[in-house]
Order: sequence, then structure tokens, then C-alpha cells
Amino acid sequence: MKKTGLLALSFVAISSVFGQGIPPSITGNMESNFQYLQEDSIIGANQPAEKGLLNSYMNLFYTQGNVKAGMRVESYLPRINGYPTVFDGTGIGMRYIGYANDFVDITLGSFYEQFGSGLSLRAYEDRALGYDNMLDGVRLKITPMKGLEIKTVYGKQRYAFIEGQIQHSPGVVRGFDGELHLNEAFKLLSEKKLDITVGGSFVSKYQRDDNDALILPENVGCYGGRTKLRYGKWAFDAEYVIKEQDPSQDNDYIYNFGHALVTNLTYSQKGLGILLSAKSADNMSYRSDRTKQLQNVLINYLPAMNKTHTYNLVASLYPYATQPVGEIAYQAEVLYSFKKGSPIGGKYGTSINANYSSAYRPMRHTSGISPLDSTGVTYTSGVFDMSDSLYWRDINFNITKKFNKNFNMILSYFNITLNNDVATVTKVQGFIKSHIFVLETGHKFKNKSSMRTELQWLLINRKDGFPVDKGDWATLLIEYTINSNWFVSVMDQFNYVTFDSSILHEVEGKYHRAHHPYLTVGYIHEATRIMASYGRQRAGLFCVGGVCRPVPASNGLTISFTHSF
Repeated sequence: MKKTGLLALSFVAISSVFGQGIPPSITGNMESNFQYLQEDSIIGANQPAEKGLLNSYMNLFYTQGNVKAGMRVESYLPRINGYPTVFDGTGIGMRYIGYANDFVDITLGSFYEQFGSGLSLRAYEDRALGYDNMLDGVRLKITPMKGLEIKTVYGKQRYAFIEGQIQHSPGVVRGFDGELHLNEAFKLLSEKKLDITVGGSFVSKYQRDDNDALILPENVGCYGGRTKLRYGKWAFDAEYVIKEQDPSQDNDYIYNFGHALVTNLTYSQKGLGILLSAKSADNMSYRSDRTKQLQNVLINYLPAMNKTHTYNLVASLYPYATQPVGEIAYQAEVLYSFKKGSPIGGKYGTSINANYSSAYRPMRHTSGISPLDSTGVTYTSGVFDMSDSLYWRDINFNITKKFNKNFNMILSYFNITLNNDVATVTKVQGFIKSHIFVLETGHKFKNKSSMRTELQWLLINRKDGFPVDKGDWATLLIEYTINSNWFVSVMDQFNYVTFDSSILHEVEGKYHRAHHPYLTVGYIHEATRIMASYGRQRAGLFCVGGVCRPVPASNGLTISFTHSF
């Protein structure tokens, strides 16, 4: 708490110098999530020794004139179920001071930043995922002319929050980025239909060579360029980066260079939208600590090249996580809306959305390369040099139809194939193939209340006549919004077909197929939201943007509170 007081005094002192005569502005938000869990032998849920678990956060942002400051207090007493073990204790998890005007913006302390699409640098927080790789150090932004922005960063990444103290990765991250919007910068181009933005970045990490068996590069650079083009209804963007030799735990300490290319082409007009995307990445795991794996201390970010699903059985049972060691991925999506009054569109309109995505292993050529080669280079691979080894494929579409002013329906189908030997989500070997059907309805009532329902059905592929892995599932969700303040929902997931009795849940000599009922009641008042939930949650993965964390099975009460000011 002494540190908190010193920070507050620093904010006041700086503001008194640079913000005289200007009233201060204080904004922020807070969030608290409490869980009381109990044993449940049917789904394999355990009760923690503490019984009660708590995650709490409070952000406070202060501005006065050109001065800015902020801090976040975090508390994990202990962390809620499924949260990473690197979160523990109570203390200041983020703090910064800074100064900004039309020319310069400088921040000292904690900051988040992204260069381009994130291929070389992305420091960000996702609280739901339990991910925070912020940088601690200094960030400087300069706008020397209209349309030109130059950024530089220098700092250490947050790795953990133990006993209320930020723990940093041993590596140091340095970076430079520049972006020029030509149409803003040059008057000659200001009225042109073709809108052009170009940019480039260079990021370097330093980590001491502490490996006695290898000679490891202590400075590893990652650099590249990008462009954005807009012309009428068309838009195109692309970014390409190269990563220097970076032997690590991820790539089994090889000395290959890495590369990544991401492209997106879109077309949009009234009633029609088209998206075509492609990604080629090889050996692009880039961390400030070469010994870490999974989601720890990643400097960069590889965008997921598949649709972000929201339905429970689609999003969390067999999701796909981006493979930083290499993947070649494609995505295509079309959204078409039929005109109102047409035979298919009807009085209120009908729209169809179709999406396809796939990811494959890059082709790695070893011809002419000796395993004993002293260079440590073990293969060669080019951009979009793709093998026939499938990692993931997702084919899905949905039809949205509004029948009248008060009733609408969405019918969806998902055909998903996951290579579980690569993007492992369970113990089953080989491919997991699923067909998922979802029927969603929405109805508005005369008393201004409304109800939304989801009926989800998952069918898994068979082996020797039996369903693989956990088998087939069904989910029913009913959400009822009583008024602008109150809402209630009930959901049940049922694993109604399983492989055999060996994976059923045995209790007192009897085998059970588990239901997972879950009841939620919530209250909203202006910027305050209170929600209480009780029931079972099955074990699985929670994913955001291609980054995933495992969530164990649980049974109990969850109470959450959020407020903004």
C-alpha cells in the first residue's frame, strides 16, 4: 500500500506542474468474480481447499491537461477455477505515468502496444483468457506530420503476478514502428479514390545465453513491412515479417529463420460482403524467454485464420489454437442479404452467411541438409509452401430469417475436422470430426420482455462403430430478459452418447451420463452489472482469437460484479 500512496503523490505532483488551471478527470472500472465450488464425482469436479475463490480488479485512469496516469490493483485470493497459476496475491499489477500533446506521447511504466497486425509485436491483456503480456518500460509516440506516426518501445514483459508482485521475463524487448497514411500526408493524394497506408517495424529481444550445450543468439530481431489499400468497395491489407535465428523450447532449438505473411481482401456493398484471407507462418514462436511454451511471454501474435464462434458446443469442445511453430491457413466468407419483398427475402429480409477455413502443416524440405550440419538449420520452407497434412478444417453456414416484428430464427451448421495430434484438446489420437447443428430463436413480447433460445446438437465421428472421444452432445439454452434491469437464463449440456462404460461416470456402482445444468440470474443498473450463476460446467478449452487455456470441470456458485465510472 505504500507504493500506492507514492504513485498517488507522484500523479498529483506532475499534474500540478503540467495541468495548472485544467480540472482533472478520473475514470475507471472494477470487476470482481467469486466462486464457491463443491465436489462432484459424476463430472470429476474437485473442491479446492479454500472452497472460496476470488479474482478482483480495479482500474483507475487520471488525466489533467497533457498529463496522464493510471494503475490497476489486482487480487487473486486465490485465483478462480481454471485461471493460470501465475496469478496469485494482491498488489499493483499495472501502473504508468505519461505526457501527451499533438506532437509527442510518452509513457513510463506499464503499457500495451501493437505493431501492425501483431506479427512482430503485440502486448495486450485478455482477462477472460487469463493472459497479460504487457511491457514495463518506456513507450514513445511521435507525430511529426499529418498522416505519419512513429512509435518506439523498450521494456520487459510481464510473465507472472506472484504474491502481489509483477514478475518479469528475463528478456528485454525493444521495438520501432512507423506508419504513413499517404492520402493524409500529401495534399496531391488527398482527393484520390485509392487510399494508401504503408508501414514497417523492427523488434529485437535480448536474452542472455545461459545454455552450456549450445551457442544461442542473445539478440534476435524480427522485422517486416505492411500495406493497406482501399478503393471504393474493395479493401486489401498485407503484412510480411522475418524472424532471425531463435533456438527455443518451441522449435527444439533449431537455427532456422522464421517468416509470416498475412493477407486480407474484402469487398462490401449493400447486401453483400466477401472476405478472403490467407496466412503463411513458419517457426514464428517469438518469446522473451526461449524456455517457455504455451501462451507464456509471447512477444508477437499470429491472428487466427478461422471464424470466431460463439455457440458453446462449437467454440469450446473442439476449438483450434494457432500453431506458432508453423501453419498455412486460408479463410473465405460470404454474407448475402436477400432484398426485402423478394420471394426469399420476404417482408423482413433473409440473410445467408457461409464460411470456410483450413490450416495445414508447412512443407519442410530436408533434401541436401545433414542433421549434423553445424549451422543448426534443419529444413527449408517457403511462403505458402504447403504440405497435405491437415491441422484444421471448418465449413459452416447460417441462415437468418425474421418472420415478423417480434420473431426471428437462425439456423446454423458446422462441419469441423481437428487434427488432435497437433492441436491437442483431448487424449484421442488422430482426427476428430464433428457435425454441429444449431437452431436459435428470438421472440419479443408485448410487455417489452424478450426470450432467446438455442438448441445445439453435436455428432462425433465413429471408430469401430463407436463414437470417438466423449461422444455426442446436446445443449439447450433459454435466456429471458424480463426488463431493462433483470434477466435470467438456464442451460443444460448432455453427453447423451458415449464410447462405452469405461468413460461413463461411476457413482456407487452405477454409471451415469452427466447432465450439466447451469442457472444464471443477472441485474443491470446503468454502469453496474451483478450476476449469479449456479450449476455444472464441463471440462474443456476456453479460446479467444486462436489462443486457448484449459478449464477444469466445476460445480458450484459464481457471483460476478462489474462497474464503470
